[in-house]
Amino acid sequence: MSRLAFVFCLMFTVSLATASETSTTQKSPAWPERGGPLMNGIVPAGSAKNLPVKWDEESGLNVAWKIALEDDGYASPVIGNGKVWFTSATTDGKKQFIYVIDEGTGKVLHHKVIFENEDPEPLGNNVNTYASPTCVLESDAVYVHFGTYGTARLDPETAEIVWERRDIRGKHFRGPGSSPIIFEDSLILTYDCIDAQFLMSLNKKTGETNWRIDRSTDYDDLDENGKPKRNGDLRKAFGTPALVKVEGKTQLISVGSRAAFGYDAKTGNELWTITHDGYNAAARPALHEGIVVINSGGRGASMIAVRLDKTTSGNVDETHVLWNRPRGNSRLATPLLYEGLVYMVTDNGVAICLDAVTGEEVWTNRIGGTFVASPVLANGLLYLCNEEGETSVVKAGREFELVSKNHLEEGMRASPGVANGALFLRTFHHLYKISK
Repeated sequence: MSRLAFVFCLMFTVSLATASETSTTQKSPAWPERGGPLMNGIVPAGSAKNLPVKWDEESGLNVAWKIALEDDGYASPVIGNGKVWFTSATTDGKKQFIYVIDEGTGKVLHHKVIFENEDPEPLGNNVNTYASPTCVLESDAVYVHFGTYGTARLDPETAEIVWERRDIRGKHFRGPGSSPIIFEDSLILTYDCIDAQFLMSLNKKTGETNWRIDRSTDYDDLDENGKPKRNGDLRKAFGTPALVKVEGKTQLISVGSRAAFGYDAKTGNELWTITHDGYNAAARPALHEGIVVINSGGRGASMIAVRLDKTTSGNVDETHVLWNRPRGNSRLATPLLYEGLVYMVTDNGVAICLDAVTGEEVWTNRIGGTFVASPVLANGLLYLCNEEGETSVVKAGREFELVSKNHLEEGMRASPGVANGALFLRTFHHLYKISK
């Protein structure tokens, strides 16, 4: 059997973990986390219906409302039960907030301090903020995460703290970036810091620790004195894990500096690993049936496709790599995988489409601008938002087709949220609702 035929056979044995794994007794939120209800940036049909492809701030075309925001933050909006949620922080990191906005009117319902920090660690860059991780929303809870500064469960009606954890520590060095995810009754956190690199699972009802697993990575970065070079900078990462079912069991796929891993989502046990040359990994893994596509992070990031089946175990450097694209890839924006094609956009505004099975380039086109925000897909259209305030709408498929370009006064680094036929775009200082 050829390698490609073998991969297609795998499609019948591996399936994506979906929002159905999050058990709730009420209606699930329309956009519960950065990647939406499917955790992959694809908008379900109900929310995608009547979504605009054109808008303009100057004329007001399809701009339902716009509100000014205080403080900083690149956390993406999450939407459910008529409310929009996201975090923010003062520029110095001494106060960290939750925002709650009425979805229909744009009225600020809550703008509350969650944590105060006496002496925050300097960010050391002008890209990140003290409120970059995106919160996670359920019908009966919202979970906020600020990395080492704290994690909390909030009441979705009052925004009051139900429980908090401020004892999980690490030196981010460039600020926190990894967002939490929910798996069954647990909240999973990622810490790839300069002094410690680990994942943790918390009981989402109580905040108590279920498990903790340290990275087993050999960073190969020690100097002549046995200390990590560059103060441990080569150990950092900012990634958010993905969930995938393999042979009936859910794996947690997590990309760190110098290596990516598959863990048992229930126990935290390490199942497999693959090494890479990158660090500062930020893009979330993209999942296809039988394949996970990882981005190694950093400048010169590689895209690596790994075969997932019952034999994916231990170090898979030499056994399960389907393809490796060593250059010309996105660095911060998460790739989106749809109908067998991988879509991504580079920092300097080049949109790229690859075949997910072979890694071959299908098309490439410069759309312009600089990109941090990850794309979303609705009604077969990609929405690509840049730092200059421009959103390019591109048709998904094997031929490049630009549908529209749309302008706002400010750019964005937060990824879009989508719910009930509306885009929620968080720019540097405002939140917009784009709808017909």
